[in-house]
Amino acid sequence: MPLVNMREMLHHAYGNGYAVGAFDLVNLDFLEGILDAAERCASPVILSLAESHFEYFDFELLLSAVEKAARNASVPVAIHLDHGESLQSAMNAINHGCNGVMVDASHRSLDDNIRTTRSVVEMAHGCGVPVEGELGYVPGVEGEDAERHPGKVSYTTTDQAIHFVETTGIDFLAVSIGTVHGRMRGEAKLDFQRLRDINEALGLPLVIHGGTGLSEDQYRQLITNGVVKINYYTALADAAGAAIRKNVEATENNAFTQLTRGVQAAVSEEAERCIRLWGSTGRATEVLTQCTPWLPVEHLIVYNVNGLDDEGVIEMMAKGRDVLSKIPGVREVATGSAVKTDAAYRYTWLVQFCHPAVIDSYRDHADHVAFADQLFRPVAGERISIDYAWIE
Repeated sequence: MPLVNMREMLHHAYGNGYAVGAFDLVNLDFLEGILDAAERCASPVILSLAESHFEYFDFELLLSAVEKAARNASVPVAIHLDHGESLQSAMNAINHGCNGVMVDASHRSLDDNIRTTRSVVEMAHGCGVPVEGELGYVPGVEGEDAERHPGKVSYTTTDQAIHFVETTGIDFLAVSIGTVHGRMRGEAKLDFQRLRDINEALGLPLVIHGGTGLSEDQYRQLITNGVVKINYYTALADAAGAAIRKNVEATENNAFTQLTRGVQAAVSEEAERCIRLWGSTGRATEVLTQCTPWLPVEHLIVYNVNGLDDEGVIEMMAKGRDVLSKIPGVREVATGSAVKTDAAYRYTWLVQFCHPAVIDSYRDHADHVAFADQLFRPVAGERISIDYAWIE
């Protein structure tokens, strides 16, 4: 149950003056280390998977572990797609377990950024999922992720931010005020007046990308001026790498488990340092009390068929699984037949939605309407349909 609505989580942070860490992870050591830190601190946390890191892991496989770990946690957790590359990326992330998404079009023209982000918002909001947009450009300087963000900094302006939020309908805005992806060279020079003006004009949760390398005072000023989500990866990766390097220097043993010993603890220590610095320590109980659990909805249909033989029913079900599973917010599509021949209804559909909002968006989706009207309803006049939510 501690997987919670991310929009509500960040609005709680915005209203109470603290920031939630959005820690990018690349394997189970990162996942367990981040969650261990959040548990020790009794803090909400965002588990973030960046598309720029997909070469390091199987996204769907790791995401299934992330979702399982989040549901087993005692602290409130959200799961976020970071730096998605397309509308399809966002839809795939939602259908596999993310309850927050960000597609990065900040390197494009303003008009293109608006068009791309608005299309993501329209899709994601139909699934109940909040969307982060980015305006301005946060470049890379040095470190593991720097080469993924080439180019020069482009600062967010207040007028463009107002226009961007109004025309896209985003829930959170990532701003560019002087941070960088990767490691900071020297002391960061952040434009806090710019951030202050944007926050006063928008009044919605703000996000900082490139959270590594800032001072305690800079973090405090970010949070004071509306930043409630801080993206963080480089320092975690450096901590993990340092643990491995220490093991290499201490032994000639090439065993993988020996060389990676201590990685989880190193990641956890750095995540805990940030959590305590950003003010979310001890907030878990109130966030759980005030945020809606993120639980799926099961769309169940039991039915009988007229006018199709068994082979025709199997073909119709196969077509339905293929078509319906691609609709935004659909987690899974299962079909079956009754075990006992004297059952009142012979066949069933079980379609899992990620959120109650999908009940309406699925019903009205063109692909569902076409399949239902052309292939299903004409042969399944005798049916019962119900949508039900999980109870935990």
